[in-house]
Order: sequence, then C-alpha cells, then structure tokens
Amino acid sequence: MANLKISFACGPYDRMDAIRDGSVRAEGIDIDYISISSPRELFDRMVFKKEFDASEMSSSETIVHFCSGHSPFVALPVFPSRVFRHGNIFVSVKNGIRKPKDFEGKRIGVPLYAMTAAICIKGLLEDDYGVDLSGITWVQGAGDHLGAHGEDRPPLDIPGVKIEQNQTNKTLFEMLEDGDIDAYIGTGAPKNLGQGKIERLFPNHVEIEKDYFRRTGIHPIMHLVAIRREVYERNPWIAKPLYRAFVESKNRAWMDYHNTGANRSMFPWVYDHVRETEAIMGKDVWPYGIEANRKTLETLVRNLRRQGLINREPKLEDIFIPVD
Repeated sequence: MANLKISFACGPYDRMDAIRDGSVRAEGIDIDYISISSPRELFDRMVFKKEFDASEMSSSETIVHFCSGHSPFVALPVFPSRVFRHGNIFVSVKNGIRKPKDFEGKRIGVPLYAMTAAICIKGLLEDDYGVDLSGITWVQGAGDHLGAHGEDRPPLDIPGVKIEQNQTNKTLFEMLEDGDIDAYIGTGAPKNLGQGKIERLFPNHVEIEKDYFRRTGIHPIMHLVAIRREVYERNPWIAKPLYRAFVESKNRAWMDYHNTGANRSMFPWVYDHVRETEAIMGKDVWPYGIEANRKTLETLVRNLRRQGLINREPKLEDIFIPVD
C-alpha cells in the first residue's frame, strides 16, 4: 500500500531538520515539507486558504478556534516555537516608561491583541508585576511597515478592552520612537533599539527569563502543529506516527548540539550554553506532549480567558488529539 502524502508547512527550525531532509520519516506517511520563514504568512495561508494538510500554527489562535465550537483544525501536542518574552517588551524613552507598573493607563502598540506572544506578555505583566491591564489602550498594527500585521481581521469587540487599529502614516516602531505610543509588545525588535529613543523594559531579560523558568517551570509555547480536521478525520491513524517522528527529529537536533567534534553551530561557546541550559531546564529542554507542558499550556488557556478571548477554559485533553 502506498504511503499517505501530507503537505506540512513550518519554519526552517533545527528541531524539524530531520523531518525536512527526510532522515526521520513518519511510518506510512510521506511528508512534503514546505518551509516558510514568516509565521504570520504561514498562519494566514492555513487559516484563510487551507493551503496545507498540516502546519505550524499559533497556539492562541488554535485554542480560540477550538473554543468557538467550529474549529477547522485539530491540534497535535508538538511545539515548533517556544520563546521567553521578557525581551520583547520595548518602551519609549521619551515618555519615561521605566517599570512595568508604568504601563497602566498607557497606549501600548501590539501587532495583534490576540497573538500568542502578546497573550504571554500581558499575562506575565499581570501575574509577576501586578500590572492592571484594564486602563491600557492597545494600538494594533505592524511594527516595521504600514498597515496591519498579516491579513485584515474583523475588529475585536471585547467588553472592557480598548483596542484601536493604527490609522497613522507611521509604523508602530516609528510611533514608539516619537512617543506616540508608550510601549510595544510583540515579536521582532525595532531596528533602532538602543539608540537613545527605544529601550527594552528589561535590559537584563536573559537573567530574568532564567529566573522565571526556575520559579515557574514555564517555557512559553508560541506555536503548535495543526492538522486540517477533514484530513485527520479521514485518516485518524496519522496522529501517532506523526507525533513519534516529530519527537525523534527534535531529539536528534538536541543531541547534535552535544557533538563536540566539528562545531555544527557558529556560536563559539555553544557546548557551554547547552550544558548551562540543561542545568536549568533538564535534559529534555524542549518537551512535546501534554503532561510535560501542562502548566505552560494551562497558563496560556487561563490568560486567554482573562484577556477576553475565550469564554471557558477547556481541558487540554480536549484540545489535543491523542498520541499515546
């Protein structure tokens, strides 16, 4: 019997290299790996055009779709992207923003109020620093170009949350530099960071992020793997071999960083960094599956509820398809 062919769109990540080059294969499945570097482009092509059988997908978007009751996707507990986000909070020097509590009542730029990075940042500001989010005006738009971040979406109408779309002739980064907004949260960093007008809220964010993990055990999950529902329902057997292949690919990538022969990376102290990371996070620094990520995922779900994007907190076992 011929293998099932599946198109899979994902970023060009080290944990996916063995899937992409075919050295790890999912039993009974031929994966056509489509490499797309821009997550927003990838998500929009999957959400609006259903271009792929499976893809990397925004965690928050997937959970919001699930809670709506008519999600076009099912979720696999595989996490291509995880990022600590303390380093993605930028402030206007001109407006005197110096500490998290200064955010209260201010105008904060954000690519999308509902994007996973923003959900995580708002959650940590609220939980760890006691920031009252209720008086903040959120200004949505692209950071580095005019217009929206990705495909236009219907405006969000969340009771008690003030969201504006950037209608100026400036990007959000330009607005931040000029003091038209007080801060920016999101993903990419402004090109003019550190030139006297824009600074990080946490200049020592790496040490803060390490402490955050030590205290909470949370390594924020940005993206998961989504499968189009009709593809999965026609072939429910694919979940387990896909999951096993993704785990094997990820494990090989991490073990490659222990190869102390010819350096695989351009980072000269990569082996020391690997040892330090394992000392902080354990041997499996990038776990897949529900149980190893329960607190991280439940925190994301709770933040989505608090921030008005879902009206209930579903069980993780209902969000993700079984892979055991």
